[in-house]
Amino acid sequence: MRRILLYVTLLLLVISCSTTKLLPEGTYRLASNKVEVKGKEKIPSAEVTQYIRQQPNKNILFGWNPGLNIYNWSNGSGEGINKFWESLGEPPVVFDPSLVESSRSNIATNLQALGYFNSKVDAEIDYKNRLARVKYIVTPGERIRIDRILYEVPEGSFAEEFRADSANISVHVGDFLAEKNLEAETTRSTAVLRDKGFFDLTKNHYYFEADTLTDVTTLFYRIKGYTRTDIPDNAIPMRKYHIGNVRVLHPANVPFKETLLRKFNTIHPGDIYSEQLVNVAYSRYSALRLFRNVSVELTPVDTNTVDCDIRLSGSDLFGVKANLEASTNSSGLMGFSPQLTVYNKNIFHGGEWLTLGFTGNWQWLMSSGAASSEFGITAGLSLPRMLGYPIGKIKGAYIPRTDITASFNYRNRPEYRRTIAKFKFGYSGQIGPNLFYQFNPLQVDAVKLFAISEDFKQVLIQYPYIWDTFEDHLDAGVGGMLYYTTNSDVVPKTPYHYGRLSLDMSGNILSLFNPMLKVITYADVYSYRTLFDVPYKQYVRAELNLGKVFRFGWNDGQALAAHFVTGIGKAYGNSVSLPFEKQFYCGGAGSMRGWQARMLGPGHEELSTLFVIPSQTGDFKMEMDLEYRFPMFWKLEGALFAEAGNVWILNGDEEQKFSWGSIAADWGLGLRVNLDFILLRLDAGLRLHDPARDAGDRWVTPRAWFKEGCSAIHFGVGYPF
Repeated sequence: MRRILLYVTLLLLVISCSTTKLLPEGTYRLASNKVEVKGKEKIPSAEVTQYIRQQPNKNILFGWNPGLNIYNWSNGSGEGINKFWESLGEPPVVFDPSLVESSRSNIATNLQALGYFNSKVDAEIDYKNRLARVKYIVTPGERIRIDRILYEVPEGSFAEEFRADSANISVHVGDFLAEKNLEAETTRSTAVLRDKGFFDLTKNHYYFEADTLTDVTTLFYRIKGYTRTDIPDNAIPMRKYHIGNVRVLHPANVPFKETLLRKFNTIHPGDIYSEQLVNVAYSRYSALRLFRNVSVELTPVDTNTVDCDIRLSGSDLFGVKANLEASTNSSGLMGFSPQLTVYNKNIFHGGEWLTLGFTGNWQWLMSSGAASSEFGITAGLSLPRMLGYPIGKIKGAYIPRTDITASFNYRNRPEYRRTIAKFKFGYSGQIGPNLFYQFNPLQVDAVKLFAISEDFKQVLIQYPYIWDTFEDHLDAGVGGMLYYTTNSDVVPKTPYHYGRLSLDMSGNILSLFNPMLKVITYADVYSYRTLFDVPYKQYVRAELNLGKVFRFGWNDGQALAAHFVTGIGKAYGNSVSLPFEKQFYCGGAGSMRGWQARMLGPGHEELSTLFVIPSQTGDFKMEMDLEYRFPMFWKLEGALFAEAGNVWILNGDEEQKFSWGSIAADWGLGLRVNLDFILLRLDAGLRLHDPARDAGDRWVTPRAWFKEGCSAIHFGVGYPF
């Protein structure tokens, strides 16, 4: 009861704090803008609000902005703790009466552009308790429909191309006359005709005039040989341009195969000038990610010829990337996962990326000294072309890359030691600016287990699901991934959303040769088809990730990030279970942060005693995450998050199967250092609902968070999602 009273008192303290305390003397805080639309022309008020010059502080929760209250905890000095409150909070918008008049004018001007002629805009200001509330009263003017359109364009090839595009003209008889629509048509038509070779054409060559003095409204759609800022005497014929000389220039200190540079280029001497070809060439050279700057310079040399210089400048041939995740919990389990990547983007002088990656993972129990270690090395080669398909046949802006990857991973646990050798061959690229893909027609994993402890071996024999997971095996199949994002920056600063779908299928082609493959029986119980005396895995696995980040608050400094992930895998044919490395898990720096990695699930199952270092996995996963991010001061950001999810075994015991009561939940606080090019993160997760606890004790009380292993601390690089 005391705790509830304390929370209520703190909430009332925040709400009751003045939002006008720090306003300069004689000023008011802009509390609200209200728009009232009158007349028969109904316009949504939101359509008008965007033209108001001064906007009030945004409301965050049910009309309340806590940032305003927090800002006013300061005394306005900007020093010491006051600077902290000012950085954490949101300053009030000081009302500027002069902006009301300019807003009225701006609204009227934009309504005119939308086709509401002679609109009337009035404003009323209500001052009360140092708050100013502005009401804009808008009476939209009449709209005029276009009855007739007359076209006047230069004769010759220009007129022919214009008429060929006439079906796509976006302004039609019967439409309302609106400057905004005419401007959109100008932009559209200019792009089309420039793509047909008319290099001289710009939007300023377009003239629109409307005759509204009679009962019939006539729109004159004219394109002239001189711009709006020029005079008729300077008019020139509209001619198609051809490409003259073409040069591709790159820094002398960056050796590059000239033949490949020419193959990437889509602009050739004698071609009709096309803006689309220019854009395609720019995109292709930029996609090499080798040159800092790519520019396409076009220089007219006579009345119908333009020379082209493609300049590639600056280079980042070599680079190093590092990542680190670390975590601990109140039961004394420590985890440490470093990653290091070294790359060369031009290893064979043709834009080939050579990547060497080194990974590690160490976990240990402080109480017993038990530990597990893992390290891996990866070598990858990415070629800027699709092997087996000539570059010249690819017409688009994005050329696929061929990726060849080999890796070796070693893990040493108290129960066993294991190695994985991997090879992957595939293609990657993008479709449009936001959709990326990977397709691997061949991916092979060879897994070898050895030094299995006798106790662990006896347990494996008793449980076929576990035995099938921890055995030597061959994993050969195909895989792919589709990824869509509206912002691919390392540390995004704008609202964005993304989706990623991955799919793996293994063993199906090998299963066609089953009659020819040797059968091996383990422990006189389990039989498998083998290749080179090693069982092969047969399964299908899919995973879906969805995320969306909203921006709001002062200067869009706050964010709400939502994330959903689900995955499912099904073993069949020659397998009883998914390979261990393909199974799903929860916990860690980017998933269910109230637990360490692989400590949650499956379902209601308690932490397995089979493993000294936890390793809880499943073949079905579902997780939902919500995180509120807010700026603090300097480069520091704060976060408040809540998560729910778990992993399950589809054909496991009853306690391992999915049920609503087996969904785990946690919440926590985070601190981040945002250096723009990298973000360092520290998160503390606290369990709310632990399905592994006794039935009557699954909702975790605050008293248990730090005493019973119900909390975890994580260090990471980058946002968790």
